[in-house]
Amino acid sequence: MSLLEAKRAAAASYLAVGPALPDTATQTRKNAEGRLRDAGLPGRRDEYWKYTDPARLVAPAPIDAPAVAAGDAFFDGIDRVRMIYRDGVFDGAASDVAQVAGCTITPLNDALESAAWTRDLYGVLEQRGQNPVSRALATLNTMMATQGVAIHATGSADKPVHMVYDYKSNDSDAILHHIVKVESGASLTILESGASGARANHVLEVDIADGGSFHHIRLQGPEHARSTVTHVFARLGAESTFKSFTMTANGVMTRNEVVIELNGDNGIAHVAGAALGAGDFHHDDTIFITHAGQHCESRQVFKKVLRDGATGVFQGKILVKNGAQKTDGYQISQSLLLDEDARFLAKPELEIYADDVACSHGSTTGAIDEEALFYLRSRGVPVDQARDLMVLAFLAEAVAEIEDETIADSVQEQASRWLVAGRAEK
Repeated sequence: MSLLEAKRAAAASYLAVGPALPDTATQTRKNAEGRLRDAGLPGRRDEYWKYTDPARLVAPAPIDAPAVAAGDAFFDGIDRVRMIYRDGVFDGAASDVAQVAGCTITPLNDALESAAWTRDLYGVLEQRGQNPVSRALATLNTMMATQGVAIHATGSADKPVHMVYDYKSNDSDAILHHIVKVESGASLTILESGASGARANHVLEVDIADGGSFHHIRLQGPEHARSTVTHVFARLGAESTFKSFTMTANGVMTRNEVVIELNGDNGIAHVAGAALGAGDFHHDDTIFITHAGQHCESRQVFKKVLRDGATGVFQGKILVKNGAQKTDGYQISQSLLLDEDARFLAKPELEIYADDVACSHGSTTGAIDEEALFYLRSRGVPVDQARDLMVLAFLAEAVAEIEDETIADSVQEQASRWLVAGRAEK
């Protein structure tokens, strides 16, 4: 049996025991089902899955995962509107009244029935993101998701929208699909936090018109003990901005994929992340940024701190299409290994078809600098505090991608808590 035949057979077996397609956006869902059957489910022989085994994300058997604390404690002190999902289902009674000046917020299923713009966007960017690399788990999400939110930003949103994930049941997976449309000149910030399923499969589609601005900050953890795959698909117009930052602390397996199209001139796309894990922690960042417009800028900044056998993966690609002159593409992935049992696997890529560009990538792996540690200790800093300071300094370049200082401080605080909790476990 060929690789493709095996993948198709796996998809057919998976779908045979799955529920019927939801009754909204039916044509889009049927299209997704056909694409999934044609592409098949991913396996370790796929190029972009050779470092991460996808079996845990699609295994039919339930996973015994512990209950986790709700993520609404994150971002305390920030004026925001909370959309709370319990066991993968929107909890309207616990959520805030979804009123934000400059945008409308509607549960996904309601929006697909009542708002034409959602039907024009749902699954569209996900399907575009399948080329040149198949992302079958995102296709599966488009096929099955009924939970999520649709946000239409028509002006400058006066406060962030915070998606809170609280999960305690092992009965089912959490499949959430969010769609966002940012009109010309509008701006929006989305926050995400918490865990949302024994297996979580999230998709976020973001369409940013000319001059629009979108910011996304996500905290996965620190009690994140589940398997998660997320996809962000973004399409940028001229002079638009997209910035996304994710911090992951702990977890069994997490794979975060980001696929961005810079279609207009003078667009900006920044993607950053920080991961802190120990033991059976496996964390994978897979990024694909396409430059199609001229004078565009992209940045990929990823830092991972690993110990006690944890594994970190980074796969990042910059594709510069013919005619995308004056492209400025920057990519850096670095890991700090706190012991000899941890490991970091990196696959940086550049594919360039324009001749007037400035693109670079780099990847490094190292341990705590003993000379710097000695310097801090010689000045009276206790050894544990000195190590923490060095780890936080290592993460600083990634955290600096967050423009809002209050949110950045909250992220740093979560990283500090992870470091303290890690010492307590030993």
